Amino acid sequence: MTDNHISRASRTEHSDLLPAKSMILVGWREWVGLPELNIQAIKAKVDTGARTSCLHTFGIEEYNKDGEKWVKFMIHPKQDNTITKHECHAKVFDMRTVRDSGGHETYRYVIETQLSVGNLCYTIEITLTARDNMQFRMLMGRTAMEGRLIVDPKASFILQVLQG
Repeated sequence: MTDNHISRASRTEHSDLLPAKSMILVGWREWVGLPELNIQAIKAKVDTGARTSCLHTFGIEEYNKDGEKWVKFMIHPKQDNTITKHECHAKVFDMRTVRDSGGHETYRYVIETQLSVGNLCYTIEITLTARDNMQFRMLMGRTAMEGRLIVDPKASFILQVLQG
């Protein structure tokens, strides 16, 4: 398959995605927002090696709301700050087994929420996991980038709009 063939197939399957010339250039780490979770700015590692995005959470509690499964969870939105806490609520979209970079599998909650990056805002899937030992509070995976973002692996914080 040629790159043109793959691009054409991708556009057909994902008609809501942007044409290549309209995609946003991002660095390997960026400030992003999660407006539906009331998170104006969080530092994310743009990780092309990860399929799904994930968010560092703790204190996850499942509950029912109007007959649907929801989760309440806490996050520390600022790097190197475990004092500032933010409570979030989200409807459970799915439960999945996810394999991390070390080959360890965990069963995680998956939520759908809006991601704002640059001038774009769109829905992505995010798994919830404990990332206490990780440098970034969020990893943005390939499915959140596909057809919308182009990554410059040498650059950081190209989009300075959301500094937190």
